[in-house]
Amino acid sequence: MGDVGRFRSEVARAHYLGVYRECLAALPSYAESFDVPTAFGEVRGYRFDGPSGGRPVVLLPGRNASTPMWAANLPALLHHRTVFTVDLLGEPGLSVQQRPLTGAEDQARWMGDVVAGLGLDSAHLMGVSFGGWTACNYAIRQPGRVASLALLDPVMTFARIPIRTMLAVAPMGLPGVPESLRRRVLRWISGGADVDDSVPEARLIAAGTADFVLSQSMPTLFTDDQLRTLDVPVLALIAGRSVIHDAEVATTRARNLLPHGEIELWAEASHAISGECADEIDERVRRFWDKVDDLDGLDSPNMF
Repeated sequence: MGDVGRFRSEVARAHYLGVYRECLAALPSYAESFDVPTAFGEVRGYRFDGPSGGRPVVLLPGRNASTPMWAANLPALLHHRTVFTVDLLGEPGLSVQQRPLTGAEDQARWMGDVVAGLGLDSAHLMGVSFGGWTACNYAIRQPGRVASLALLDPVMTFARIPIRTMLAVAPMGLPGVPESLRRRVLRWISGGADVDDSVPEARLIAAGTADFVLSQSMPTLFTDDQLRTLDVPVLALIAGRSVIHDAEVATTRARNLLPHGEIELWAEASHAISGECADEIDERVRRFWDKVDDLDGLDSPNMF
């Protein structure tokens, strides 16, 4: 199969899927699951039904995460939107990569295959960390089906990853790394929050780093010209205590370059912003999506 993301062994796969399924069971009930064929493998997606009216939302998780990481966000979002979730290709989850991803164009291509395969003519995309980069990359290269972007502390989107962060996370994907070290790094990334087994999302990410082998290139930082040509509304929530970029630099660059951007620096948030600020995010993205739909004159049922 070449250089593709894969589980380390059948034992590792069984362990991860046990954690995944336990965490998935704690989410609101989904209406349907999908295995969408793409040029690079099959992508697992889920549909969670909310009230009719307005465009649906597609959620993209961060690195080493998957659909169950949205446990804190889904209940509130479903009060006003139908939501699709996606397990990123080449990452831990139920998506199955079959061909190597060689760069940003390939990432946009599989994402485009998924949006088309889900039957979405126009959708709001919300991604956290690497999921934010994935959403932005898709909108830059294939903007036709994107209504808006909500980016939660996106990595390698508005500023580079600091060297100290790259050095800290580098051992996470190596076999035999002590679990205590994995937890310590995850705690640092999460701004000091507890990441023991009592936190399902933390257990899911820890299992992903231990059980799965990533095999894809580092996401590339978008150029000034690429960001200037991003012709969709963008809500970017930058975590002030994030370790994945300089938050001030990211905020300033996004404000200077995005033609339709609403950029906010949330000073007290860490890179674990999606979970620690779930209520605030729900309120903010709801207003953002409603405004985008109102400007487009959208008052029809969900468009899928």
